[in-house]
Amino acid sequence: MESTTTQKPPVSKHKSFDYRTSVLWTGERNGVLKSDGKPDIPVSSPPEFRGQAGQWTPEDLLVASVEICTMTTFIAFSIRHKLPLLSYESAATGTMEFTDGGYRFTHVILRPAIVVETDEAVAQAAAILDEAHHACFIANSICGQVMLEPTIRKGNPCSSENLHPPPRP
Repeated sequence: MESTTTQKPPVSKHKSFDYRTSVLWTGERNGVLKSDGKPDIPVSSPPEFRGQAGQWTPEDLLVASVEICTMTTFIAFSIRHKLPLLSYESAATGTMEFTDGGYRFTHVILRPAIVVETDEAVAQAAAILDEAHHACFIANSICGQVMLEPTIRKGNPCSSENLHPPPRP
């Protein structure tokens, strides 16, 4: 029997984007993650699930995705707001727990360390980070809680402590 509907499909007001990857099994619990035009990434199950140590795992990549999305969103907003940013570096921890009958990420903690040029920019950076945190679509796509524990401080623009300043637009 043919199904019909009387409702019109929802109309998207924004563009949609597709991201394509492929994975090739290489034996045991290992594989290679591929995407056109990008370097291959050897992947495995984590050692706690009998995978190979020293390989990227889906768990690593999920936590990294939240961390990268937050950073790139913060950088984009910083450029828009002309934040005098000297450096951005972060560390992240994702916690996977057995809950509701299976393993899932219950939370991810991001610890960005941000250095700006002026005292006034410290508060501006905090506001931009909060905006980026709420706009990060990867963080908004996972069920677990994503928390920020930032350190934001004024630095010296001529100091060697700011080893990786972002490129200026």
